[in-house]
Formats: sequence, structure tokens, C-alpha cells
Amino acid sequence: MAMVSASQTLGGPSCCGRVLGPLLDKIIKNAAWRKHSHLVSSCKSALDKLDTLTDVSIPDSASPLRGISLSDAEFVLNPVVLALDANYAKVAEPALECVYKLFSLGLIRGEIDSSFPNSILYRIVQSVCKVGGIGEEASELAVLKVLLAAVRSPCVLIRGECLVNVVRTCYNVYLGGVNGTNQICAKSVLAQIVVIVFTRVEEDTVDVSIKTVSVNDLLEFTDKNLNEGSSIYFCQNFVNEVLSACEGFPDLKLLQQISAKELQYGETIGSKGEEKSEFAERELKEGVESGLGGGSKIREDGFLLFKNLCKLSMKFSSQENPDDQILLRGKTLSLELLKVIMNNGGPIWRSNDRFLSAVKQYLCLSLLKNSALSVMSIFQLQCSIFMILLAKFRSGLKDEIGIFFPMLILRVLENVLQPSFLQKMTVLNMLEKISQDSHIIIDIFVNYDCDVDAPNIFERIVNGLLKTALGPPPGSTTTLSVVQDITFRHESVKCLVSIIKSMGTWMDQQLRISDFYLPKGLEIDTSVESHSTPTGEDSSVCDYESHPEMNSELSDTATLEQRRAYKKELQKGIALFNRKPSRGIEFLINTKKVGGSPEEVATFLKNTTGLNETMIGDYLGEREEFALRVMHAYVDSFNFKSMDFGESIRFFLRGFRLPGEAQKIDRIMEKFAERYCKCNPNSFTSADTAYVLAYSVIMLNTDAHNSMVKDKMTKSDFIRNNRGIDDGKDLPDEYLSALYDQIVKNEIKMNAASSVPQSKQANSFNKLLALDGILNLVTGKQTEEKPVGANGLLIRHIQEQFKAKSGKSESVYHAVTDVAILRFMVEVCWGPMLAAFSVTLDQSDDRLATSQCLQGFRHAIHVTAVMSMQTQRDAFVTSVAKFTYLHCAADMKQKNVDAVKAIISIAIEDGNHLQEAWEHILTCLSRIEHLQLLGEGAPTDAAFFTASNPETDEKTLKSISLQSLKKKGTLQSPAVMAVVRGGSYDSNTVGVNTSGLVTSEQINNFISNLNLLDQIGSFELNHVFANSQRLNSEGIVAFVKALCKVSMLELQSPTDPRVFSLTKLVEIAHYNMNRIRLVWSRMWNVLSDFFVSVGLSENLSVAIFVMDSLRQLAMKFLEREELANYNFQNEFLRPFVIVMQKSSSAEIRELIVRCISQMVLSRVSNVKSGWKSVFMVFTAAAADERKNIVLLAFETMEKIVREYFPYITETETTTFTDCVRCLLTFTTSRFNSDVCFNAIAFLRFCAVKLAEGGLVCTEKSSVDDLSISVENDGSDVQSLTDIDDYGSFWVPLLKGLSKLTSDSRSAIRKSSLEVLFNILKDHGHLFSRPFWIIIFNSVVLPIFSGVCDKRDILIKDEQDSQSPNSPHLEGSIWDSETSAVAAQCLVDLFISFFNVVRAQLPNVLSILTGYIRSPIQGPATTGVAAFSRLTGELGSRFSEDEWREVFLALKEAAASMVPGFMKLLRTMDDIKVPEYSSYANTGTSSDHGLNNDDLEDDNLQAMAYIISRMKSHIAVQLLIIQVVTDLYKTHLQFLSAANVTIVFEMFTLVALHAHKLNSEVALQNKIQKACSMLDLSYPPMVHFENEAHQSYLNIIQNFLRDRPTVCEDMNLESQLVALCQKIMLIYLNCTQRQNVPEKPVKKQVTHWILPLGSAKKEELSARTALLVSALKALSGLDRNVFRRYISNVFPVLVNLIRSEHSSGEVQHVLSNMFESCIGPIIMG
Repeated sequence: MAMVSASQTLGGPSCCGRVLGPLLDKIIKNAAWRKHSHLVSSCKSALDKLDTLTDVSIPDSASPLRGISLSDAEFVLNPVVLALDANYAKVAEPALECVYKLFSLGLIRGEIDSSFPNSILYRIVQSVCKVGGIGEEASELAVLKVLLAAVRSPCVLIRGECLVNVVRTCYNVYLGGVNGTNQICAKSVLAQIVVIVFTRVEEDTVDVSIKTVSVNDLLEFTDKNLNEGSSIYFCQNFVNEVLSACEGFPDLKLLQQISAKELQYGETIGSKGEEKSEFAERELKEGVESGLGGGSKIREDGFLLFKNLCKLSMKFSSQENPDDQILLRGKTLSLELLKVIMNNGGPIWRSNDRFLSAVKQYLCLSLLKNSALSVMSIFQLQCSIFMILLAKFRSGLKDEIGIFFPMLILRVLENVLQPSFLQKMTVLNMLEKISQDSHIIIDIFVNYDCDVDAPNIFERIVNGLLKTALGPPPGSTTTLSVVQDITFRHESVKCLVSIIKSMGTWMDQQLRISDFYLPKGLEIDTSVESHSTPTGEDSSVCDYESHPEMNSELSDTATLEQRRAYKKELQKGIALFNRKPSRGIEFLINTKKVGGSPEEVATFLKNTTGLNETMIGDYLGEREEFALRVMHAYVDSFNFKSMDFGESIRFFLRGFRLPGEAQKIDRIMEKFAERYCKCNPNSFTSADTAYVLAYSVIMLNTDAHNSMVKDKMTKSDFIRNNRGIDDGKDLPDEYLSALYDQIVKNEIKMNAASSVPQSKQANSFNKLLALDGILNLVTGKQTEEKPVGANGLLIRHIQEQFKAKSGKSESVYHAVTDVAILRFMVEVCWGPMLAAFSVTLDQSDDRLATSQCLQGFRHAIHVTAVMSMQTQRDAFVTSVAKFTYLHCAADMKQKNVDAVKAIISIAIEDGNHLQEAWEHILTCLSRIEHLQLLGEGAPTDAAFFTASNPETDEKTLKSISLQSLKKKGTLQSPAVMAVVRGGSYDSNTVGVNTSGLVTSEQINNFISNLNLLDQIGSFELNHVFANSQRLNSEGIVAFVKALCKVSMLELQSPTDPRVFSLTKLVEIAHYNMNRIRLVWSRMWNVLSDFFVSVGLSENLSVAIFVMDSLRQLAMKFLEREELANYNFQNEFLRPFVIVMQKSSSAEIRELIVRCISQMVLSRVSNVKSGWKSVFMVFTAAAADERKNIVLLAFETMEKIVREYFPYITETETTTFTDCVRCLLTFTTSRFNSDVCFNAIAFLRFCAVKLAEGGLVCTEKSSVDDLSISVENDGSDVQSLTDIDDYGSFWVPLLKGLSKLTSDSRSAIRKSSLEVLFNILKDHGHLFSRPFWIIIFNSVVLPIFSGVCDKRDILIKDEQDSQSPNSPHLEGSIWDSETSAVAAQCLVDLFISFFNVVRAQLPNVLSILTGYIRSPIQGPATTGVAAFSRLTGELGSRFSEDEWREVFLALKEAAASMVPGFMKLLRTMDDIKVPEYSSYANTGTSSDHGLNNDDLEDDNLQAMAYIISRMKSHIAVQLLIIQVVTDLYKTHLQFLSAANVTIVFEMFTLVALHAHKLNSEVALQNKIQKACSMLDLSYPPMVHFENEAHQSYLNIIQNFLRDRPTVCEDMNLESQLVALCQKIMLIYLNCTQRQNVPEKPVKKQVTHWILPLGSAKKEELSARTALLVSALKALSGLDRNVFRRYISNVFPVLVNLIRSEHSSGEVQHVLSNMFESCIGPIIMG
């Protein structure tokens, strides 16, 4: 017990004592007393000292141990140092344990730096490192444990040489160890140390959270062979134990930021004598000297460590020991540690210029140098590091990535024929990781493919993957096995799928961000932070997300498009130059890619990547003026000052190959010589010398280095050839000899075969790396490392480029958020992807590979569809559709079924954007359904659509199940056989090719494939259509369009019409009926055209099926309520209207009528705007040729009007007009008069409803207003706009009835007239004056267009058209009864509404006078009666002007008939009547008939017509006279003098006309002869004349009697005397052969008096009454008046006395006149 208590109290009460005491005691026990006496005594002294020490309350900041002073700490730690330096494992072991505990418990504190080599902590660490070299396995692990604890301790900061020594010690354990577990531990500790160091570098403090490394990850590429069973587990626990044991709090001193300028480093890092030490003193010093000031201690140490790890990774084997495996392992370990550093690197590597420059200067150079090695582990590490750089630091390494991507990745990817399998698999795996990060893919394209100075990395990746996916070309030699080739193919396809998938992911993310999360104003500011990490790994986080300010900027798509287009056009110009240089330069100048000056073209030739050097030489050697000037500018751009002649030529010829033509070489060398002499004026006497020498050098170079030349030129030959070239003098032999040696030893090569000229270093890295020669240098051999000297020149040039870049501003790194950039990416990649996916899917049956291809198709379709890239989208969709093999089902495999599933998935996932591509998808669905029906044995649709005999139908409709097919092995169904034969994908139906035999193998394949199709159930198939409800507005419209097109192809198939798509159309229309009206309207526009097109199909069964489908839809649609003033129902029902109007099939038309009838009668309350289409259908039916259709339609129409009239105008009043039009059409039906009469009656019913205000509630007030305006006679005429809406309902109804009055059927005419005027009479009080004007103009007047004219139009056509050869049958359309009814109705209407329509008096008068003027007796009588009634009823209400209108109308009627009639009579002049003996004077002419055989028939007809017209004309004139006479008698009191004057003028006109007719003796004779020949009565011309004069005489006499005062003003007595004188002269003219002169004869002439004939006696007898009236009128004059006019009439009276009279009454009147009137005058 005493021993135990003693051990427990060893070291005293202090914390450090409790750790040091037991372990110092153990050292004493393990030490050899003689050999380690000093150590033992030191330990005992320390123990004694510890017993006296306690933890002080105020710690000493300078002390390395917590709680102990500085001096005491050094005293007690000194034995530990001695133990470690004893080089004895038993002593070192407890010492290491002691140090470990001190570090892990945080008891050791402070900074450990080589600047203080005498400090106890520095000595301890150095001693621990020395113990690592003992070789003891246990000691190695203990050392590693201590070192890791020291670095991890938050209380200690190991710096400078000390930190390097710690790392070196771990290196030595790894490189020199024998135990595999120890080596893995050393590697793990190293990795953990760099993690700790660089985690602190990130935070710039020691107080950080440390991530534990994964040992398993460290063995990813190397050292797997070191694993001894549980080594990995042991090492992982080893590291975890150390990290978890470390505790304590950092010293405040360690948290202070101390500038690097205050730091001092030690002089050395490692022992020069150690061969295994990898850190050199020179390198450390370089690092310190090259370090940039301003960093903290921690970051300075991190920078130094990173730099030296990079340099270690660049160590190559010496030529003496090329297979130095230790060096190779050290290199590999360095790369692994660099990978760990970069993988855990944070923002410091992007934001700190020093660290970013370190990556560029050291790490990138390391990758470059190691790219020449063929060690697979190094290559894998390079790729892994490069992947990290690409994922995390690409914004700051744009140019470097542009170099390494082609070198590391593309050169391996594009090697198709002879690649290393592991190497290429590494590249493919890396590309797969890259492609899974959408941001990397997008950034690569934006920053390289859209950059003129960068390689097309994205394009080359895609094309390289395509080449790999297609495999080696046929016939080529390859080192790949079949398995390796297949593996490459599948992996490359996988990469392509990942690329297009990432593009789609990025697109979806950006669209979601723009749609939902980003305000427009913040889009640019926040978009760079909106990226997500699809892989979930920290390493894939885009580097510019956290620090967007680092060399990156947002670029708009328009700018990128311009850059991309610029680059493409530039590359096009370069390609053209490489074929034809002159045309290439011309193209580039025209497209403004190169300036037009020779200097700019020369600069382009010097500095542009991709130009063919041979073509450059050919162009420079051309002798055209512009090319010559370019060559001069090209040469003048070089500066040969102070350069040796040979070096100048070498430098000059690096950029191009000299042309083969001597003249071209001559021109180039001549200019070179001039330029060299200008830069070096003292070099030669003249430019001629330089010219000749340059030629000689070129010849020497060719001679010395061309293997075809056998006899080489010697030095003496060269000197001899150049004798006297310096203006007759020799150049020094020494000069020529040195030049000879220079050329012979070092061939003059172009850039590709030598090095990069200085002029091109400032350009991009790409030209250097694009050259095959350099890539070959970089690639090296596949089986061994390349010696350093082999590619040292290349590395030096790239290092120079790094240095040149380091002092310049970085290239701008572009970031985009606009998804439009994908359009340009797709343009690059869609072709290769389509080829890769298609070929793989076609050639491979591997389920995994085909599944990958189908996934690629799905993602490609998603991207192209959303981006609206129609061509690319359709190409992908078409390819997948073809791979379904549904068009040749007998050849289907599982991959084809998978393609069908992919098609369905595409339809569901991307339906919104498929647009025209829907057609291919729906075609596939149609074919699937067809095959499934065949598999079920169901009859085909064609069985219902094709007409055949019952026996055939019975056979066709027999069920053919799969079981029966399997049993029989043969097929009997033609439909199934057609499918088995197959057809092309583009054929409208499967199996169109009906020729050819079906083999049993095809049948069996078909049966098994039908089983395959069972994987696709009806649910999946129908889900596409049910999902249409989720499509957006554009998507559903496109879907409907495509489905209509597919359905059209199905229905129009000549051999196999089907209705699958049609039924689906009905379904989706039903599904989508609840969409907003705007979208539904667009859908229905498409569906409507489809239904119309198919409804007019020649296949009657198809058309009937379609119409029935449309009916089903309409019934469903009508279940929905529609608000007022919408037009959707009308649009929906329009297909019925169009098909009804255009279909030639009576069955279809009847079906439509029945459908519409059923819909309306069952859904009448829901019909709103649909009434318009309903009435249009019935209107078309009313005019149909089939009676049953007309009757069927009218039956429904009758029910609608009778029972459902309120529904018609419930929401839209305009449907009333459609109803009226429909009824009007029924009135013209020629099948059933009852239909016509009923339709007219319904029109009357509609008018009643309209008058009642039943259309809309607001119409009633309008009607009331109109009725008020009617009553107010003096009110102004309302504007038409007040009654437009209301009148629009009346006018069609009234106009329709108006037109119906001209119907050919008398009963219809009469009925329509009565209904029309009854409507006007019953409801006219609702109309205003303006509306009455409309009614008269458009309704009333057109009815009488056959019997009247408008007052302002003279009918001249009628007059001109009347001829004896074309008798005018005016008024023949109406019969007399209709005419009478019309006139009566018109007059009644006018009388009833005179106050409102009195302005229409001229029109009414015109109509009535038209009746009167009619050549037919009936209408004239009707007109007179109507005239009489009109004036009788309204005469008292007529104003003077209106009376004037009346009399002027009568006068015009009378006058207008005369010219035409006289013109008709003139036609008698052309008719010749045979001469015959006239017995007119003897009275015998009337007793003899005439033979008319000589007259032609047409003349007889003409004369008969003329005679008939003459009679009618006379009758009409007499009627007019009668009308005027009656008017005068009844309304004399209302007549003014002016109106009476018009009356007298009319009588004068008629009397003159009558007298003229009787004066035409020749005409009378012809007419008399014609009447005799035709056995016609003679026209009453004498009677006409007598009546005209008699009426005129009577009216004058009456007026003189009734209105004497007015007569004086009018001088009527003179008119009376003149009229009487005219009457007496007419009478005298009948008694003599010639007319009696009006003036008295002065000279008496003797006449023979002959007795009158019987005809003359008859005429005189007819005229006697008129003469008697005239004589009595004269006798009745006042004596004074008679005296005044006696001189005028006396001679006539005398002649009357002398004449013969047929009656004694004339003598009696004459006797009274002489006695009572003349006698008093003579006697008085």
C-alpha cells in the first residue's frame, strides 16, 4: 500500500507533476543505470522539484507548462528531452507517452518555432522527430501519435521549420516504414495534420473545429496493398483517439494576428545528409523570399506547407535511378495531401490572392509536369484534384482549366482506338461526376464554348462521348476487348444522360426561381446565390456562390449569344482559310472578324489559334497586291534587333511553313532580309547579303535534316557556296562556320515541332495545347515514365506563360441565370446525344444501357420542349416513338416496351411543352390500344364502319383470343395478319401493306410480344388522357390539335378506320370543360374544325359516329350554366350548323336535327347563346330538300316557340332575330303549306311578344317613350340611335314578311300581307317617326315595287323596254285580289297612323297612282278605290301642300303615261296593212271584212297588243279624270287656287292628248283595219276625247259657279271660251274633209256640199252632246263677257249653222244662242 500511495503522489500536487511524475519514474526504471546515469539523475532531480511545485494562481505567460514558471518548466522537461535523445526505445517510449499526454491535456502552451531553437518546446518536438528514425514499429506509432497531438493541440502553434520537420517525420515513417499499418497511420496522420493546418488557415485561428479524415478515402487510389486485415479500422481509431483526447484552451497569444513581417524563420529545414528528406533548404528560403507580406503566422505556415507539397509532387527520378519507387511514393503522397487540402479548402482559396496565385503557380504546374507520367495512381489523383479545382475554384482558374481540361480529360476521352482502359474509365467517371453538377456544365459552356479565346470544351466533351459511345469505327484496329468497348460505350452514354439531366435540373431550378422567388428588381443581385447542390457534396458547391466578386460576373444571354455567334463565325473563317487562304481572309474581313488593313491581317495570322501553318506560308507568298502587303506587314512586326542571324531566321519561321514554290520563298526571304538589316544596320553591307545568306541557311536546313538527301553538305561546302556574297567580299569563315554548326545541330522548326515563339506567349494557352506535337509530348508512352528532359522545354514555356499571366488581370468569369443559354447548349449537344442514344438503343439489348438511353431521351425532350426548340424536340420524340416498334409489333423486344413506357412518361411529365410532338406520342398510344384489342380478340372498329354481307361480318366479329392463337399457330383475322406483317413508322395505320405471307415465326413473335405489352395496362394508357386536366392552356390546345390529327388519320384509314382517338377526344373535352372560358374557347376552335371535317366525311358511318360523339359532348356542355352576353354555347354548337349546311348526306342532316331537338328540349333552361346555332340548324333544315327533315325541324321549332319562347330571349335578345329568320325560312318551304301558314302565324306571335316587351325588361321603357313621341305630332324626329336596338328586332321580322308577299303562291302572299299589315296596324303605335321611315323604306315600299316608283325616281326603263315584240306584263306577279288587299291595307295603315306617317304621303300617293297607271284594269280600279278612300278619310286633314302632292301625283301619273304610249303607237308606222277599197264616206267600210293571210303573225300580235294597250290607256286616263272630278266635287272647299290650277293643267294635258289621238287619221285608219282583221272592237278614242273635254268643261263651269271671286283672278272665262271654241272646231272638223280655219275667211269660196257617211254620222252623234254642252256654256256667260269674246267665236258659230248635224238639238241650241245672246248684241 505504501508503494501505491507513493506512486500516486509522484510529481507533486501540480497538474503537470501528476503527468510527469509517473512517467519520469518509468524512465528511471527502464534506463540503463550506467549508460543513462545522467538521464536518471536528471529525472530524480525533476521529481524532487515537482514535489515542491504547486499550480500558481497567476500563470507565467512565458512558461511552456501551465501552472509552472518558465525556469521550473525547463528544469522538469529537460529529462524528457534527454530521454528522447537517448536513442533507446525503452526510455523513449515513456518519454513519448509523457509528451503525448502533455500535448493532449493542453498542459504545454506556446509557440514552437525554429526562431527559438533553444526553447524547451522546440527541443522536445525535434527530439520526438528524431525518435521516428529509430525504426521501432511501436516507436513510430508513438511518434505519430505525439506529432498529431502536438499539431492538434489548441494550446500550441507549431510553425516554420518545426512544422516542416513534423511533416517530414511523418513522410519518413510512411516512406521508410516496413509495417503496412504504420505506413497507413503515417499517411492518415499526415492527412489529418494538413486538415488541421489548413482549417486554421481558413479561420486564421487555432481555435477551430477539426474534421476527421477518412482513412478509407485515403486509400482510394493507392496503398490498398498495405491493408493488413484490420489496418484501416486500426488507423481510423488511432486518429480518432488522438483527436478526441486533445483538450485545453488556446493561449491568448496564439489568437493574436501577427504580421508576417515580424516573423523570423530558421536557417535550415532538414538535414542535408538525409536522402529521404523531401524538403530542401533552398526551397524553404525561396518560399520565404517569394512570400507576399500581410498574412498572419498561421496563413504563412499554411502557404509554405502548400508550396512545398506542390514542389515535392514535382520531383522526378534522376537519370541514374529512373525507377526510384520511394520518390514516386513521395510524389503520390504529396498529390494525395494536396487533394485533401483542396478538397477541404474554403473561401480563403478564392478570396485570398496569395493562395489563389499559389494554386496557379505551384499546383497547376505540378499537374502539368505530372501529366507526362503513365502511373495510373498519379493520373487518378490528378483527375481528382482537377475535379476539385473545377468544382470549387473555377471562377479564379478560368485560364488554367482551359489548359488542363484538354490535356487531362479530352485527350484521353478522344482516344477511341487505343486508349488505356483504366485511364479512360477514370476520365469517364470524372466526367460523370462533372456532368452531375449542373452548374459546372453550364459554366463550362458559358466560359469556354462562348469565349473566342478558349477551347470548345463542352462541345468536345459531347463529341468525345459520342465517339466513345459509337465505339471504334468499323474496320479499324483497336486494343480494346469487346467487354472493355461495351463498358466504354455504356459509361459514355451514362455521361451524356447525366449532362442532359443536369441541364434540365438547372433549367427547372432557374424557372422556379424566376417564377416564385425572385422579384424582378433583385434578380441580378441574388441569382448567383440561388444555385443548389444537386449532389449534396461540399466539393460540388459552386465557387462563385460564396464570393461572386472573384473574377466572375453575371452575363446576359444576348451577350453570350453574340460571343458564341462571333466564335462560330471566326471558326468558320479559320476553316475556310485552312482550305483556301485568300477566300478565308476575304470572308473574315467581310464579317468584320479581322480588320481590313494589312497590319491587322498580319496580326491575325501571327496570333490566331487553329490556322494551318502551311496555308499561312502559302498566303504570305502570294503575289497579289493585298497578300503582298500583308506579308510585308507580317515581317515588319518582328523585332530582330541584336539577334543573331541564325536565331532570327529560326524565330521568324516558327509561325509558318515556307511554301514549296521558289518564287514565294524568294519574296518572303527578300522581305526578311530587308527587315533584318533595318533592325541591325551594321550587320551586313547590304540587304542583298542577308537575302543570299538566308537562302543558303534554308537550303542547309533542308539538306541537313531531310532523310532523303544522301550526300550532306559539308561545312566547307557551305562556306564555299557563300563566297563573295557581301558586296563581293567574303563573310568571315568563323561566322559562317558557327552558323553552319547552329543549323546542323538544331533544326529550324515550326512552332508545333519546336517551341512557342515569344509573340504568342501573350495569347491564350489554347494554341500551345491544341497542337498535336505538344500533346504527344505531354502524353508520352503508356508503359513508362517520360524522362524529365523529354518535356522540359514544354514545361518551361508553360511556366513562362504562368508568369506572364500572374502579372495581368484575370479573365472575366461569366455566370448566367437565364435559361435561354440552354438553347445554344442544346444546339451543340442534341445531335451527338441523339446519335448516341439512338445507336445504343438500336444495337444493344442490355436492359441497363437501353434504360439509360431512354432516360436520356426523356431528359432531352424535357429540355428541348421547355425551351421550345421544335426541331430538336421533335427529333427526340420521333426517335423514341420509332423505337417503340409498335408499327411492326412482331419484332418488338423488352426495350421497345420500355420505350413505350418512356413515351407515356414523357406525355405525363412534359405535356405542357410538347406542342406538335404530341402527334407522335398519341399515334403510339393509338397503336398500343389497337394491339391490345387484337390481343383480347375484340372485333376491330372497321367491322362497324364497313358494309359487307352478314356472313363476312359474322366471321370478322368472331373473337380471336390469345389462347386460340397459341393453339392454332396461325391467324385467320385479316386485321391481325396486317399487324403481323408490320409497316413503316410513318404509315397512317399499322399493317397497311396487305401483301406478303405471314410465317409461323412471325406469328409466334407477335403472340409473345402481345404478352410483353401486358406490362402496359389500360390505366397507364388512360392516365395520359386523364392527365390532360393538368396541362396548361398552351399544352391542352396543342394536345387537342394533335389528338384531332391522329383521330383524323384513324377515321380516314381506307382499310382500318378506328375511333380510339375520337372517343378520347370526347373524354378529354369532358375532362377539361371546367377550364376557364378563354382556354376552352381555344380548345373548341380546334375540336370544332375537327368535328366539321369528319362530319362531312364520305364514310357515312364515321360521320354518324362523330356527330353522335358531338351530341354527347354538347349534352354535357349544356349542363353548365352560361351567363348573359357570352358566346360559348354558340361556338360549341357551331359544328352542327356547318355540317348541316354543307353535308350532302340526308341521314347526317336528319341526325343533326334530331340531336339538336333532343338537346334543346331536354336542356332548354340551360340554352343561352346556343339558341343562335339552334336556329341556324333549323334554318338550314327549313331549306332542306327532304320533306321529313323540314317537318321534323318545324315540329321542334313549333314546340320551342309555343312552349319555350321566354327562354329564347332570356339572356340574349339577338336570338329573337335568329328565331324570326328561321321561321321566315320555313315560310318558303315548298313541301307543306301548313308549315308555311303556321310559320307565318308564329311570326305574328313573335311580333306580339316583341310588342309586349317580352325580350328584356329594359325594352318596355323604350316602347313607352316611343308611344309618347307618336302622340306628340309636333315633336321633332328622334335620332335613329334611339331606336336602333329596338328596331333591330322589328326590322328582320317585318322585312321577312315583306319579301314573302312576292311569293309565287297566292295564298302565302295574301296571308303574309294580312299578317304584315295587321302587325303594323296593331303595334304601329310603338314606332317613332324615324322608325316608320325605316319601315316604309325597307318593308312597305318594296312590297309595291311592281306597281309604283319612288317619287324622286322616273321610270324610264319601263318606257324604253315597252315594245310590241316584248309585251310588258307589269303587275302580273300579283293577282287582282292580292293587289286589292295590298292597296286596302296600305290605305288603312296610312289612315290609322296619319299623324306619324303623313310624311310618307308622297310614297303612298306614288303607290296608288302606280295602281291607277297600271295597264291592267283591275289594279287601276283598285287604285281609284284606294285613292278615293284615302282622300275621303283624310281630305279634311290634308294641308294645302299635301293636296298639292295629291294633284301633282295624279298629274304626273297622267302625263307619265303619254310619252311611252305615243312611242308605242309610233311602232304602227312600221306595220303595213294591204290596200283595199275604202267606203268610209259611203258607210260601206264597216260591212266588209279583210283577208289577213298576207300579214305575218308577229305583226298581228303587235297590232293586237297595241290595240289592247290603247284601250287600257284610254281607260286609265278616264279613271284619272274621274278621280280628279270626284276629288273636286267632295273637297272643293279645301282647294286653293294654286291646286285648282294644277287640276286645270292636268285636264288640259289629258284633253290635248285625247285630241291628238283623234287627229292621227292615218293611224286611225290602220287601227280600224287591224280591228277588222282581228275582229276586235275599236278603241273608244272619240269617247276619250269627248270625256276629257266634257270633264274639263264641267269643272271650269263648276268652279266659276262655286268660286266666282277666285275665277276673276284666274281669268277662267277666257279659258272657258277657248275650250268651247276648241270643242266647236273639233266638231266642225268631223263634218268636213279638212279642218276649218280658225280665222274667218275674207274671200268667199264655193264648196260642194256632200252628204255624210254613216261613220261620220256616228262620230257626230257621239260629239253632239259635248258640242251642246259647250254652246250652253257660252250661252251661260255674262252678257258683257260674251260680248267681249263674240268676235272669236262668231265665225265658228256661223260654220256650225252651215254644217250638217246628226241631231236637231245642235240647231236648237244655236237658235237659242243667237236669239238670246247674239241678237241683243246686234240689236243693241
